[in-house]
Amino acid sequence: MTSAPFNELLVETRSFPPPAHFAENANVPADVWERAAADPVAFWEEAASRLTWATPWTTAHTWQPAAGPDGLRPPAAEWFSDGTLNVAVNCVDRHVDAGLGDKVAYYFEGEGGDRRALTFADLQREVSKAANALEALGVTKGDRVVIYLPVIPETVIITLAVARIGAIHSLVFGGFSAEALRFRVEDTGAKLVVTSDGQFRRGKAVPVKQNADAAVEGLDHVEHVLVVRRTGDDVTLTEGRDVWWHDIVDTQPETHEAQAFPAETPLFIIYTSGTTGKPKGLVHTSGGYLTQASWTHWAAFDAKDDDVHWCTADLAWVTAHTYELYGPLSNATTQVIYEGTPDTPNRTRHLEIIERYGVTTYYTAPTLVRTFMTWFPEGLPDGFDLSSIRLLGSVGESINPAAWIWFREQFGAGTGPVIDTWWQSETGAAMMAPIPAWTTIKPGSATRALPGLKTLVVDDEGEPVPPGAGGYLVIEGTWPSMARTVWGNPQRYLDSYWARFADRGYFFSGDGAKADADGDIWLLGRVDDVINVSGHRLSTIEIESALVAHPLVGEAGVTGADDATTGEAIVAFVLPATDAPAETLAQELRNHVASAIGPIAKPREIHVVQDLPKTRSGKIMRRLLRDIVDGRPLGDTTSLQDPTGPERIAAVVAASARAGA
Repeated sequence: MTSAPFNELLVETRSFPPPAHFAENANVPADVWERAAADPVAFWEEAASRLTWATPWTTAHTWQPAAGPDGLRPPAAEWFSDGTLNVAVNCVDRHVDAGLGDKVAYYFEGEGGDRRALTFADLQREVSKAANALEALGVTKGDRVVIYLPVIPETVIITLAVARIGAIHSLVFGGFSAEALRFRVEDTGAKLVVTSDGQFRRGKAVPVKQNADAAVEGLDHVEHVLVVRRTGDDVTLTEGRDVWWHDIVDTQPETHEAQAFPAETPLFIIYTSGTTGKPKGLVHTSGGYLTQASWTHWAAFDAKDDDVHWCTADLAWVTAHTYELYGPLSNATTQVIYEGTPDTPNRTRHLEIIERYGVTTYYTAPTLVRTFMTWFPEGLPDGFDLSSIRLLGSVGESINPAAWIWFREQFGAGTGPVIDTWWQSETGAAMMAPIPAWTTIKPGSATRALPGLKTLVVDDEGEPVPPGAGGYLVIEGTWPSMARTVWGNPQRYLDSYWARFADRGYFFSGDGAKADADGDIWLLGRVDDVINVSGHRLSTIEIESALVAHPLVGEAGVTGADDATTGEAIVAFVLPATDAPAETLAQELRNHVASAIGPIAKPREIHVVQDLPKTRSGKIMRRLLRDIVDGRPLGDTTSLQDPTGPERIAAVVAASARAGA
């Protein structure tokens, strides 16, 4: 007998055919899925040929699966291994050589309103100077560089410079604590840390340098700390170790001779969030990663020469690595980067930026969409021209249908397709997403695997579940942008991703999903976010979607809680879209969920709150909600958009408990 991880599921029946004008100018043909399925390796070779290679490959792909003749072993994949290329050259220099030097690569907007435009020629000069500076600091191929910066041009420049010289970068979110930064510096054995004197956050200059100082204290492998002057605050420099960016980078020559490296040369280490244990340093290599990053941006985002692309993620997240750095740059796409928060100094900041730069593709997280819904319950305010937008994107976690529809109507004028992408830090690039010219899109679904890829929904035994049933989302085979290992711990790579379905050769994503009768896939959230109520396994995403579908709710977060009778109970936290009394709202919503999913899904408690604990990448930290409900210590909350939010939520829960006592 087999079992699946979810039951009691919602059903969504709306669908939107692809707009005709996308098909008229499609980047890929309608039969791309069939051609790719016939020979996936040949398909990815064709995709790789879009890049500039110094030495062509002769071996496209090798694979040693986890299940071997002597038992399990860490698997090993290689793509284009004997080919050589330079990632930074593919993202910058080749476009200048092609006559695109005057094209804007990035429009930068600081939180305080300062602005800067960098052309591809500007970027080539700045990256060359930074590469020369890195070499002057003794950084060479294979050395690790930890980058602890906000979203500013220097972050892009130093990242590309590290790639240019064959070193390995690891970007760390600028809001992380000194302890979180130290773990990453120590784990990578970094030779260099790049930071700033401070950063602007919600209108204030926040000191940063002392965090970096605490993080590197006593670590002999850190030879230098490179400091960008951003806020102008006074900082202490350690003699012999610390150096100002303007002293060593700005004084370097503007040209740099780039070397080509084998395709399997490590490009970056990116750490998982650590919400389920010690963060894992996932290693991504050069040729395969850039191939899939470039092709998926070009195909799924329908990249055009005149696009202005804005991915709103912080540069430290994998979303930004692939669709704010390497993917769009490899396609010579003009982009926007913004330093600050969406509501600084007001809630229309993103609307102003879209209008100012004529953004055509806007790629953001569902949580921000739902936040906009609570800010503007009557629709986006008048006075902002968003007519440049032709395509929208969603990333980070499953987008509920109500938010999907609102996003399409309000930002996309009711016509712009919403490209809901499913992928992970581990996959490196999008694995499931619509192709706007050819895909009929369903609100809340990432549709199906992109060409050359195969995703399945299976039960505990690895058998496909029937349409409509919930199961585990797995990936069959390998793909170019997959993480090759966990830095310094290949056994953890095996145990985390490959061991569970090793006999099938499946990569286990850790996500639950369902597939409908058409084969389109719907994400149900992390398998470890399942709530087990009297033996019924319920998805937090499904319950949240039901809540947000109600007109009285702008946003919702759901968690399980210990319950003496049912084992676990459902506790919901909602941001109201109206001023309805909390008690009236709670009863209305409990009945609504029971009607939408079933009585078993009715929340035991519904708390009306003003915000949810969310990371800067937009993910709701449901485990913090559970810790609050069950009265456990919260631990480090510095990765949140608002680290003080959990205290306010805890106060609401405590007040509710007192009222019910």
